[in-house]
Amino acid sequence: MEIRPLREADSRLELSRIYEESWKFAYRGIVPQAYLDGIPAGRWAKTLDGSGWESLVLAEGERLVGTACVSPSRWEDWPGFGEIIALYLLPAYMGRGYGTALLAAAVERLAGLGYRDILLWVLEDNHRARAFYEKRGFRYSGTRMENDVGGKPLGELLYCRRMEA
Repeated sequence: MEIRPLREADSRLELSRIYEESWKFAYRGIVPQAYLDGIPAGRWAKTLDGSGWESLVLAEGERLVGTACVSPSRWEDWPGFGEIIALYLLPAYMGRGYGTALLAAAVERLAGLGYRDILLWVLEDNHRARAFYEKRGFRYSGTRMENDVGGKPLGELLYCRRMEA
């Protein structure tokens, strides 16, 4: 397993496939199935090089199996925070320690950029992800927002973690 920054030569379509497969697995029963079934191949390919964002990839040999995206906080109410925008794995690699390693690398990258406070958003009904983040020191901040995904209102919870000095 290797975790490294996204390279110019890395396939954005392959990375997008990680998002797509992860969404279809992790959000089954949360996000409307018709929406998940309708996610087009390459849906996230163009957003992976977002301004101010940094993508990390997790490779197993030559195959990309996970990704995380970090940035300064995109939320004006949370200035000075680093943000984990995304953390996704191919379903076959979930529950094997890869997510823990990828999260640690994302946190380390943000700490390297000088952030002591880190935030991320998680779907309220995604109990598996919430437990994952809570086990690794993230706590629900009390802030909730609602988004419409596929015609269904879904709550998102803001989780935060303060880094040790």
